[in-house]
Amino acid sequence: MPPAAPPAWLKAAPALFLLLWSSGFVVLKVGLAYADPMTFLALRYACVVLILAPFLLFARPPLPRAAAAWGHLAMVGLLLQAGYFCFTYLSLKQGMSAGGLALIASLQPILIGLLAPAIAHERVDARRWAGLGLGVSGAALVIVAKASVDVLSPLGLLFAIGALLSITGGTLYEKRYGAETHPAVSNMVQYAVGLAVTAPLAFWLEPMRIEWTGALWASLVYLVLCNSLVAITLLLTMIRHGEASRVSALFFLVPPCTALIALAVLDEAIPALAWPGMALAALGILLVTRARKAGPR
Repeated sequence: MPPAAPPAWLKAAPALFLLLWSSGFVVLKVGLAYADPMTFLALRYACVVLILAPFLLFARPPLPRAAAAWGHLAMVGLLLQAGYFCFTYLSLKQGMSAGGLALIASLQPILIGLLAPAIAHERVDARRWAGLGLGVSGAALVIVAKASVDVLSPLGLLFAIGALLSITGGTLYEKRYGAETHPAVSNMVQYAVGLAVTAPLAFWLEPMRIEWTGALWASLVYLVLCNSLVAITLLLTMIRHGEASRVSALFFLVPPCTALIALAVLDEAIPALAWPGMALAALGILLVTRARKAGPR
């Protein structure tokens, strides 16, 4: 069947996604000061499931008919909700700053560009490889500039890399196997999978500490509504209606946005050398995406 036409609101999706996703790193850092990471993540997923369950019960949106479609939704949930967010929470808890984690995650477009030809069947030409070279150089410059500030723990860095690999895998899997599914159904399956993974981990690995402060409530509400329900829906919709590499290019704009928000909220400094690195990386990804759009098929 031909792919469904993209919805009209999709034009505003990149800017809104960028704002919500970037601020999520900072809001998450605040929430983790009052709760253990897996406990907080399981609580977040439980809230999403409780919000979606009544809607699914009364609205009765269309459900996927093929068993394989349910399996694909569950796999994306395993990679994104269980893999990416588990590693993200653990990385921040181990001392990685909000800006530093965003910088590691911004390497995603490079991995997507390298893997997309084999997994998502997206063509890579000479100009695209040149753009990836610029992206690698810029990202390396940024990470070197930020290393003395943000890599406080080798374990935190390892978890950040795990998060990077998980979201890269989830993006490519969604691009290859994702189908048009009602957002509420898609989210319900994915967050149920995330809850099924994180709740046992919280029980086995943590004392499940939660301090019910105003800051924790504010962080939880923002992450549930803005990140879990809105930002993830925007991301998956953009992936289905565009190339995985083009959508992933947004992640090169996450670090400067996160750095500005973290500077204002958490007083996290960002070295001057990081800015030209991010500009160089963004230029490389721009070259990649424009070359693909204009290149012959």
